[in-house]
Amino acid sequence: MEQKLPLPPFNFETATQKVQLAEDAWNSQDPVRVSLAYTVDSEWRNRSQFINGREEIVNFLSGKWQKELDYKLKKELWAFTDNRIAVRFEYEYHDASGQWYRAYGNENWEFDENGLMQRRFASINDLAINEADRRL
Repeated sequence: MEQKLPLPPFNFETATQKVQLAEDAWNSQDPVRVSLAYTVDSEWRNRSQFINGREEIVNFLSGKWQKELDYKLKKELWAFTDNRIAVRFEYEYHDASGQWYRAYGNENWEFDENGLMQRRFASINDLAINEADRRL
């Protein structure tokens, strides 16, 4: 059986560890690596887009990182209970024209008993920034 440690139920230490592992994976910009943290039938809402399953996750992330250049993400544990974690995040990137952006948001995560994320709901806002205003 496929597992992704740490497993629920979460405590502060394991929830913090899960958040850091997610941040590290996303910052790798490797869509396949990221997808392996999710169930094969994982459900996402990312902004107004609905994504289902690892194959769609890989396709979505591949397109994302072709457009969001020099991507850098920071996640922060907000809350946790049993098999759920909520995070706040921000990330920065620039587009092909060189315009930089900072994106802010919240994610709600739900995990199965094997530590794989089965649901991810993300609310995200973008802000155009000057390169000199970057924080990450």
